[in-house]
Amino acid sequence: MAHNHNHARGSDHSRDGDGNIGLAFFLNVSFTIIELVGGFFTNSIAIISDAVHDFGDSLSLALAWYFQRLSRKGRTEKYSYGYKRFSLLGAIINSIVLVVGSLYILSEAIPRFFSPQETSAEGMFFLAVIGIVINGIAVLRTRKGRSINERVVSLHMLEDVLGWAAVLAGSIIMYFTGLTIIDPILSVAIACFVLFNVVKNIRQTLPILLQGTPAEIDQKRIVESLESIAGITNIHDLHIWALDEDFNILTAHVTLTMAVPMETQAELKMKIRNVLEKEGIHHATIEFESPDEVCGFENTV
Repeated sequence: MAHNHNHARGSDHSRDGDGNIGLAFFLNVSFTIIELVGGFFTNSIAIISDAVHDFGDSLSLALAWYFQRLSRKGRTEKYSYGYKRFSLLGAIINSIVLVVGSLYILSEAIPRFFSPQETSAEGMFFLAVIGIVINGIAVLRTRKGRSINERVVSLHMLEDVLGWAAVLAGSIIMYFTGLTIIDPILSVAIACFVLFNVVKNIRQTLPILLQGTPAEIDQKRIVESLESIAGITNIHDLHIWALDEDFNILTAHVTLTMAVPMETQAELKMKIRNVLEKEGIHHATIEFESPDEVCGFENTV
């Protein structure tokens, strides 16, 4: 049985992800408080409503931060592969929150096409500037994150930045023209943009959770490369999946040309490891079989 793994891989990136998501969380909570105070003094129900929305974002960010930290834990008897997939769970939950939030924005914005509401343009302008700065910092810190969880969090923050950019532009236009319909138009555009990107993230996450073969892995090339090694005649019962978006796993049965001693098997293991490492496999379990051995698992899964 051959094992090839690199448990430390990506640990530094995971810690960076913790800090990025944590910063995004604290910035979002801080600005939610600013919004509540600003909404009260400007008598703007729209800003207060957005504060409630940001409070929901803060809760989902706290969840993402928790799952990102939990994903660093090593393997246990209960979770033999560790907790890496918990970061994916955080990404799924946050994606659901984004979908619900975007649908809520659409439900609020569309009726305003028919009954525009007056807002305080001056108050919207100053709060928009603060919102762009605070959420922009969070976007810059999370937009290059390696994990799907970080990218979903970055999408949360980008949604807020675009929202406040729309508020900024809308406040200027409304101040000089009185065209309050600008606000719902921009809101609908932003909601559709966010929904489009959420769907992309979900399409990346679901294949991992469903143990699909990673898109970057060429299974046919791996089989051909392994079967070209002297002493190996066949590769079967092959399974390749991803533990998270950065850690690929393989299991396979390897039929040998003849029964060989343990020393020769060790040499073959090393050659197999070298091939798999080049193909992006980080953990491999290989079972050797003799030419006349009947594999009881070849057609079961």
